[in-house]
Amino acid sequence: MFPSLTSHRFLFLILWIVILCAHLHVHVHARTFTGDPLSDGGKWQSLLRLPTSLTLRGESSCEQTYGFLPCTTTVLGNLFLIVVYGFLMFKAATFLSNGSELLLEILGPGIVGGLFLPILGALPDAMLILVSGLSGSKETAQSQVSVGMGLLAGSTVLLLTIIWGTCVIVGKCDIEDSIAIDSRDTRGFSLTGSGVSTDIWTSYAARIMVLSILPFVIVQFPQILNSTSGRHLAVLIALIVSLALLVAYCLYQIFQPWIQRRKLEYIKHKHVILGLLTHLKKRALGRLLKENGEPDRDVIEKLFATIDENQDGNLTHSELRALLIGIQFEEIDLDHDDAVKRIMYDFDTSGNQLVEQQEFVNGVSRWLQRAQHARVASGDAGPHTMKFLSDFHRETKREHDLLDVGDQSNEEAEGVEDAKWTSIKAVLFLILGTIIAAAFADPLVDAVDNFSDATSIPAFFISFIALPLATNSSEAVSAIIFASRDKRQTASLTFSELYGAVTMNNVLCLSVFLALVYVRGLTWDFSSEVLVILVVCIAVGVFASFRTVFPLWTSILAILLYPFSLALVYVLDYVFGWS
Repeated sequence: MFPSLTSHRFLFLILWIVILCAHLHVHVHARTFTGDPLSDGGKWQSLLRLPTSLTLRGESSCEQTYGFLPCTTTVLGNLFLIVVYGFLMFKAATFLSNGSELLLEILGPGIVGGLFLPILGALPDAMLILVSGLSGSKETAQSQVSVGMGLLAGSTVLLLTIIWGTCVIVGKCDIEDSIAIDSRDTRGFSLTGSGVSTDIWTSYAARIMVLSILPFVIVQFPQILNSTSGRHLAVLIALIVSLALLVAYCLYQIFQPWIQRRKLEYIKHKHVILGLLTHLKKRALGRLLKENGEPDRDVIEKLFATIDENQDGNLTHSELRALLIGIQFEEIDLDHDDAVKRIMYDFDTSGNQLVEQQEFVNGVSRWLQRAQHARVASGDAGPHTMKFLSDFHRETKREHDLLDVGDQSNEEAEGVEDAKWTSIKAVLFLILGTIIAAAFADPLVDAVDNFSDATSIPAFFISFIALPLATNSSEAVSAIIFASRDKRQTASLTFSELYGAVTMNNVLCLSVFLALVYVRGLTWDFSSEVLVILVVCIAVGVFASFRTVFPLWTSILAILLYPFSLALVYVLDYVFGWS
């Protein structure tokens, strides 16, 4: 509509509208409208006033938030406020996201990626949940806390259903041998022949997400046992477990790059083993294995003699490098000097920087026996060297494909131009996002609660549908755009981010919610809402924990989970009376 209008100018326009509405409200409510509705002043009241059925029942006035923000007693007025405040929360989430990304460029992963990014990403949701339980008296907090629960459940369901399914659709590629082929989408909307595939780290993230639902199970134990006593204690125990899981998850995020590097290093080591054994087989005068499957030490000793150029009984670094010149390691980022170091480390048991004949024979024999595991797995019991090496290559390549997401763990943080200005900009984004989220969380919760009173629509359903769109829109749009690049690397990162966001909802946001319930002595009565979270997290999480390829048909099932969740809460609360 306004193609030349930047997002910042649009934000300024929205703020100006809010302030203008505040002034209009003050002037309108300062006057007493009596007499002819078409007289000066009264005509505006008649135009702005909605039918009494659309006003807050039993109320003739509203209370202004902070004394200057606009308030209204009408349905459309509260709907307008929800849209405006929701947009401001969306901008807060965007500013926090932009600031986090700038900070990540400067400082790299680790503390920033493990602590700041997940926490800042969940900050708008946590802020809304916090203010929903701090408002007014205990009775008011008890009525408004359903807004926080609706946001918590709605964010989780939205990310794992509509957003998850959309990412599969926009990122689909042709699937061959259980792997999506990057940037190749020739099968259209084939339900089984197209889709996305991820690495094994994404499956780990899904398993962590499933584990993060443990506090929900704990807090529901009294309801499961149909006991009215012990509910306050269950909330406290669930809060402690939730905080412990939050700390554990952050620590895992910090140390994950190190764990990933170690596993990728092991895969590179297996590539060197494969390359050397394949090369030695070509140079050998006979088979490397006997008929019984044992390494043929005589053939290996003859091989050593052909490699030992000066016939001194030792292989030096240069002689090993000459041996590896004909080996190509295109599938991994590994040069020949690195490969020589790996062989020297594995073979040189004496530590004299030389590989003696016996060390060479023992080392090759050990590698042959390790490579035969692939042959056993494939059911081939014969000592067919090329066959079991082919199996070993296929197994190693599959492991590398599952672990590697573009060698992101080995990437060093690239130098950022004008790091000082980038740091200042990142901090300003974070401060601005935090201020906006803190300032407008309370009026947004009030607007949702007032809209619920005016329409008789439960606040849970309004917050379940509307609030996640405000707090998660920036993250959702980024995930969809990122997934549309049609690459396995980006698909892996996208789905890992989705699982990570849900995990933070389940530990950080839930910790805030449980703390409110415990400190203010509120009643925990959210069985149907918790059940929806458990169903969606378990269904998607368990499925993604043991699969790395997701055909297009999985997106349909994921998207259908969203209306199913809404229907489930409605049936349990209003048909079976759970609430």
